[in-house]
Amino acid sequence: MDKLIASLDLDDYIAGYKNYLAREKPLFMEGDVNLHFRFISELQRYNFTPPSSTANLDIKFMHLSKQGVLHIDEIWEFIKIVRYFLYLKSLKFEDFILGWILGIDIPETISQIEGWFEDKGSLKEEIDPRFAALNSSLKIVKEKISGVLKSLISSSKLQEFLVDTQIHFVNSQEALLLRGGYNSALKGAVVGRSAGGYFYVMPSALEGYQKQEAEILSQKEALIYEYAKKISAEFQKNSRFLKFLNREFDRFDNYAARIMFAKANDMEFVLPAKDKEMILQEFAHPALKEPKRVSVEFKKSILLVTGVNAGGKTMLLKSILSAAFLAKYLLPMKINAAHSHIGSFKHIRAVIEDTQNVKNDISTFAGRMVEFGRLFTINSALVGVDEIELGTDADEAANLFCAILEYLIKKEIKIIITTHHKRLASMLAANEQVELLAALYDEKIQRPTYGFLAGTIGKSYAFETALRYGIAQNIVERARILYGEDKEKLNDLIQKNIDLELKTREKLKNIEEKTHKIEKLADSLKEQKEAHESEFNALRFKLENEYEKAVKLAKEAAKQNESKIIHKLLNEADKAKKAVHLPKFHSGDDINVGDRVKYGALKGFVKTIKKDEAVVDMEGIMMRIPKNSLKKLSAPEPKTPPKKSNITLLRPQQGVSVNLDLHGLRADEAMEKSDKFLSDALLAGFDEVRIYHGVGTGKLAYAVRNFLKTHPGVKEFFDAPANQGGAGAVIVRL
Repeated sequence: MDKLIASLDLDDYIAGYKNYLAREKPLFMEGDVNLHFRFISELQRYNFTPPSSTANLDIKFMHLSKQGVLHIDEIWEFIKIVRYFLYLKSLKFEDFILGWILGIDIPETISQIEGWFEDKGSLKEEIDPRFAALNSSLKIVKEKISGVLKSLISSSKLQEFLVDTQIHFVNSQEALLLRGGYNSALKGAVVGRSAGGYFYVMPSALEGYQKQEAEILSQKEALIYEYAKKISAEFQKNSRFLKFLNREFDRFDNYAARIMFAKANDMEFVLPAKDKEMILQEFAHPALKEPKRVSVEFKKSILLVTGVNAGGKTMLLKSILSAAFLAKYLLPMKINAAHSHIGSFKHIRAVIEDTQNVKNDISTFAGRMVEFGRLFTINSALVGVDEIELGTDADEAANLFCAILEYLIKKEIKIIITTHHKRLASMLAANEQVELLAALYDEKIQRPTYGFLAGTIGKSYAFETALRYGIAQNIVERARILYGEDKEKLNDLIQKNIDLELKTREKLKNIEEKTHKIEKLADSLKEQKEAHESEFNALRFKLENEYEKAVKLAKEAAKQNESKIIHKLLNEADKAKKAVHLPKFHSGDDINVGDRVKYGALKGFVKTIKKDEAVVDMEGIMMRIPKNSLKKLSAPEPKTPPKKSNITLLRPQQGVSVNLDLHGLRADEAMEKSDKFLSDALLAGFDEVRIYHGVGTGKLAYAVRNFLKTHPGVKEFFDAPANQGGAGAVIVRL
């Protein structure tokens, strides 16, 4: 496991996590992973103090099993665990955790013993009057010793021999520090020498008191041993319970350390699924200071990653393996857990380093074959292979690895591969169990974007990378000629394919956004239609009631013979008629091109008018609506034109660039170069420049950002857009 952790650059992460443990233990937790995840999820809701540092008790249990007597310090380690569980019982847990804590019933005798100890592990004086008597006697003797020493220090006979006026403790004995020749002024025994050649002397006058002190301490030790024997006997009787409590303490310690580590670093937990799919959303590798978060789907058997050198392929491979590793051991990670899915794997392997060295007498390729040979003996594995063609003829390797990978697919092994070998990529691309992923390169700014495009093979950009890292132009041009026109055309074809794919995806994204708007408009129109129908039905019902009332009154009037009653009923009918309010409709004549209008809950602008209809722009969607259905809105307040500023732009000095490339530099070199670059840019009158520092380990990026924070000429700075370097570059405004 240590080798895998090192290969995935997780050493610092694991060391940081272990700092939160009360005592060191394996990463693996025995038992049901779903139960562990549930416990962690619920425990995250509470505030609690994690357990303090505690010793491993395995050897102590062995001593107890052999009827041995534990030292009082060893007993204290047990008491710390008991005391922590008593603390947990005092907290207001609920549901699942409450059920767990209630199931831990501490025996009365163990609880009683816990009460015998002070906070630092010594036995309380009040548990036995003998402790009080011995402590009192010891205090009196120490006061007498101190009195004798102070008397000697103030003695005029000893003044010329005293190096200082301190009372020193050497080998648990009180002593004075004296110069040579002290014998004429003081009788005593030398108990040590100082670095300056002076003597630590225990005066003879203290011998009687020190014997008394030793006797009292001996009696106290005997009393402590008496209690240690008594406690050990009780522990032996309750050994099964104490072993159970010890296991539960380790279990809770595992949970607490993970939760505290996650809270301190803003991380989340992902429960590994029962399948083998990998979907990472916004995953950040722990080794990177300011990482560009990874989002990738890996559902098939092989993920083949190609593309630009130094474009993040290896870190992507390590990120996928790291996410699977952390989920396997329920360790927290920086990820969008709600939208991620990580499968379960019995084995996780990384074939990354070059195994060749003088000790094992093995070639690079032979080492790779040994690693692949081991894969034939396992199942249910996630494997990462970096630069698969490393160490042998690429054409031969393509056929060999193609056959090996086809065999491993049958063994349900998932493999992430990085390669620059186009033949192997083209051979595997035809396999339906292979997913393609290309690291992208921005040709405009001549930099990797550290982004990835699914479904295609990427170009390596070896010549461009060589230029970027200082290889002379004429050498690179000679290499292009040797490489051949046909192969260069193939590279161009690959790049055109990538460009076309990106454009297609951008168009698809725009179509999806437009479709979303249309669906939103359709939902709004549906709601509006239903509201209109409801309003219309209510109005119709009201009109029908009013009409029937008026007709009823008219009929009643017609039946009457007396004119007064007839006139009275007709007047009431007339009132009923007037009470009928018909809905008003406007003609729409006030609607003109350019007007801001409202149609139900939707708002937009009139683009054209034809007869009784208007074409209205509703958030980029054109709708044809009758004019009399539109309501004219007041025009938005005109924006105040910005005041003209009298700014004189200085022409850049010759040779001054708006871009600075720091790749490959040490931090001190990078800061010196950045300082000169910003000074030149300010003199040239630039108001915005770009600094490329790359991603890498994040150290250079961290140094650049700290430098920019303190530079007086910098107004603000932020990560460059994806097409201008992304997380590998910073835009600086001056």
